Amino acid sequence: MTSFGFGRELVEYAEGAWIRTRDGRKVLDVTGGVGVLNHGHNHPRILEARRRFAERRRMEVHKAFFSPYVAALSHNIAELLPGDLNISYFPNSGAEANEGAVKMAYKYHEGRRNTILRSDISFHGKTLGAGSLTGSTENSFRFPGLPGIVVYPYADVAAVRQAVENARTPDGKCDVYAIMAEPFSASSMRCWSEADLYELRRLCDANDIMLIFDEVYTGWGKTGSLFYFMRYPDLLPDLLVYSKSLGGGKASIAGYTAREPVFRKAYDRLSDVILHSTTYYGFGEETVTAIEAVNIVVEDDYPARARQIERILRPGLENIQKRYPDVVGRVSGVGALWGVFLVGGPKVLDLAAKLAPGFSGDTQFRTKLITLSVIAELYREHGIVSYYSPNADNPLVVAPTLAIEPEDVEYFLDSLDKTLAKGLPRLLGRFVREKVGSRWTTGS
Repeated sequence: MTSFGFGRELVEYAEGAWIRTRDGRKVLDVTGGVGVLNHGHNHPRILEARRRFAERRRMEVHKAFFSPYVAALSHNIAELLPGDLNISYFPNSGAEANEGAVKMAYKYHEGRRNTILRSDISFHGKTLGAGSLTGSTENSFRFPGLPGIVVYPYADVAAVRQAVENARTPDGKCDVYAIMAEPFSASSMRCWSEADLYELRRLCDANDIMLIFDEVYTGWGKTGSLFYFMRYPDLLPDLLVYSKSLGGGKASIAGYTAREPVFRKAYDRLSDVILHSTTYYGFGEETVTAIEAVNIVVEDDYPARARQIERILRPGLENIQKRYPDVVGRVSGVGALWGVFLVGGPKVLDLAAKLAPGFSGDTQFRTKLITLSVIAELYREHGIVSYYSPNADNPLVVAPTLAIEPEDVEYFLDSLDKTLAKGLPRLLGRFVREKVGSRWTTGS
């Protein structure tokens, strides 16, 4: 944690977009809890829902009794999602939700197909199964995982089509049971085009392939629509995976929702209904929290809030890019989810290599070091906590809570401008001296 330039401080409390440390410092949080805090820290309605549940001594979990909380949450989500996406399951994390969706897709074909496609820069989790479907550079060590995985270049529908053709059996039958796709990649700030998403849907329909959309990060209003794929009329995945802000910043809960015909074919029989289960499925307080979190998203129109944040962030970040063209390679994003891609040029990259030698095994280390120096300066001089994506091109991520005030977004933009104005060589030198120490600079 301290490699960011912070992490030793103890937090006293947090509210909305702000954190208070025990030494009295007020810190603006633009990380959005890496997707968890769409509602901000300690949203009062979330706290109240959990308080009521506890005071009334509601039953947390008991598999022998019907859960009205699971029923209500499933019903509400079905009302919000398009088409026949209406059968939901609520595990504990995005990784488990992705694995549950993959299991349903495999079971849909009764094990007669053996191939699953995922993108080269995907991020679906870090368990053995989800980790094997993850192409992020975070997975530098490859653990054993699912068999039959084929990798395609992100958002390249022609490559996906070719992979499906290459996976045919000797008698010409399709062997692909599922295609994993992130309509918007939160770790690389890239997206599928509208035309290619529709083409991907047609490809899956033609071959009876289960299309799985992972919107663990981008769901619940973050990108300016309830889910990113919903900006396109009549576009439906067979299974939708979500998590993070479903828990309102307080509960560890995820979900995946299937089209009803998919669920019926895969699991709708007594012998199969418990092929995927977990101890904490539908845990009472977590489910109640999720119900209230979804209510807030709808009633306070979080997609509109994200679009309002974009109206400030987009021109602000683009202006910064124009002011510092030798420092900012590009900015990219949507809604309240943006990446600032710092480059610095060959001289700055060479300086990073000289200041911190011995990391030649990580081809992106110099870029990471540059981004870390900016993150550290933002925290130290301006009281802003931010982070970078370890995947793809390692952008500085700007992904604030949807409860952030416009003036706080403007404060961030002004602080980033002032930080970059100091020059990356100066920021790099200070960061390495203060946070890394002599063991790197001496080459020991």
